[in-house]
Amino acid sequence: MKVKITADSTCDLSPELLKQYDIDVLPLYIIMNGKSYRDGVEITPDDIYAYISGGGESCGTAAANVDDYIHYFKPYLKEYDAVVHFQISSEMSACYQNAVLAAAELENVYPVDSRNLSTGIGHLVLDAAVMAQQGYDGAAIKAAMDEKKERLDVSFFLDTLSYMRKGGRCSAVAALGANLLGLKPCIEVKNGKMGVGKKYRGKWEKVVGDYVRDRLTTGGEIEYDRIFITDSGCSDERFELAKQAVEQYGHFKEIYHTHAGCSVSNHCGPNTLGVLFYRKDKVR
Repeated sequence: MKVKITADSTCDLSPELLKQYDIDVLPLYIIMNGKSYRDGVEITPDDIYAYISGGGESCGTAAANVDDYIHYFKPYLKEYDAVVHFQISSEMSACYQNAVLAAAELENVYPVDSRNLSTGIGHLVLDAAVMAQQGYDGAAIKAAMDEKKERLDVSFFLDTLSYMRKGGRCSAVAALGANLLGLKPCIEVKNGKMGVGKKYRGKWEKVVGDYVRDRLTTGGEIEYDRIFITDSGCSDERFELAKQAVEQYGHFKEIYHTHAGCSVSNHCGPNTLGVLFYRKDKVR
């Protein structure tokens, strides 16, 4: 059985990991100043930050449509027995619904609603790639990932609410109040949706330690095989602070550093950082 693993660009896996695991990515769309760009191909997070800093309005995001998916899947089906494709949570985008419609026009295509974003999706994609290498069929891989996604602990904290305000995801008053008070809210993904968790106060360098400690010392037993530290434009020094905190509170076999793509960065802004990992039981 030869199965191809693919994902939308929202999985935020590094080029090195994509190559290592033979994973291909379908870029979603970023709308800037009325023009559509392919995430990670024609536009980068730095392009978005420069545009916003220069006075531009919030960029939009758009899902891949049904035809995009059909044209994307077809070539793989000539070479592989099946395709398993991962999308951002169906609560956040129409990607999954569109992929399901495309799969109905084809055979042996298995869309997976990750119920997550960023490297929350990335965890599933890597695990699916391992199963594909081991010879599992598409249906078995999808079933296994549908179980594993319930155990993902996915969160990140924001350095500023300005980007969420521009994108209409919080009010100007809330953003101004949070910024004046120096609040850095933790955004958690639960039941496929983003919600606000604990609100941290202080400088970024203090908050990252508090945030990592809270994620890794509360909330149930952790699987220590792999953790992603994913950020949007943080400096190397700030990543090292996060890594040191992870090593202090957890004993993971693999610690991967990845950068958020345009879809996440557009809504969260620069200096957002999250730690993403599995727990042993379902996350509630």
